[in-house]
Amino acid sequence: MLLENIERVHTITRASFLKDYVKPQKPLVIEHLIDDWPAYKKWSLSYVNEVAGEKEVPLYDDRPVKHDEGFNEAHATMKMSDYVALLKKEPTNYRIFLYNLMKEVPSLKDDFKFPKIGLRLLKQIPMLFFGGEGSKVFMHHDIDWANILHFHFEGKKQCVLFPPSETKNLYKVPHSLITREDIDFDNPDYEKFPVLKKAKGYICHLNHGETLYMPEGYWHFMKYETPGFSMSLRALPRNMKHLRYALYNVFIMRFFDNFMRRRKGQAWIDKKNEQAISNTHKLHKLI
Repeated sequence: MLLENIERVHTITRASFLKDYVKPQKPLVIEHLIDDWPAYKKWSLSYVNEVAGEKEVPLYDDRPVKHDEGFNEAHATMKMSDYVALLKKEPTNYRIFLYNLMKEVPSLKDDFKFPKIGLRLLKQIPMLFFGGEGSKVFMHHDIDWANILHFHFEGKKQCVLFPPSETKNLYKVPHSLITREDIDFDNPDYEKFPVLKKAKGYICHLNHGETLYMPEGYWHFMKYETPGFSMSLRALPRNMKHLRYALYNVFIMRFFDNFMRRRKGQAWIDKKNEQAISNTHKLHKLI
């Protein structure tokens, strides 16, 4: 894999952001977009524990997808106070994924603003993500092909991105939003996955208060280098082709995949993983 550092700017105008990054679909780290948010100073794991410690939260780990698990089904639950204590105590694979804490704790909405940066951000679904030191989010792209602003709080987080044009090199699992889960994007096995050598992507390390812009349909792999959490705001895809992909994923693909899991069981999952390799190698004439 060839990974290029994602460009960084101190701040940016609306016109420049749209012209230089949204229109060409190029990722960007904005270092000081949210300095005026109350969250910039307030948001930490301790603060989350203070305002949401009694909330029961869904947890996910890095186990492979199983046929008897629903779409984005949690692997465990825990009180937020216990989860924060775990994060501070030791490394853990448990993560919180796509959690609408704003719904559970409405006062958090007072701590941030919707940046006037040229994206029509959806105001109903600000989502939070938490992770322990060393925990990883498998390589995937979002179901809705959204333009995403990803804001990080407390600690440091590594983000590896690939544009949709690199899908052919990533061993995508059919009828899903993921690549092969046994690919370690920190240390790829090029003997087993030789086509990964051709993949060209981007990398950054987000610090507290920094914003990552992820364009439509970008693949992303995240690793928490320290315990921390992030929030994402999203805008619908501007490209009509991407919007059609999103509609297909939401209204057809996920229901078809769930139906086949129920009908075929683990054999369906195993078949898709085999096809991820065979399809990729056929495309590159390796078999």
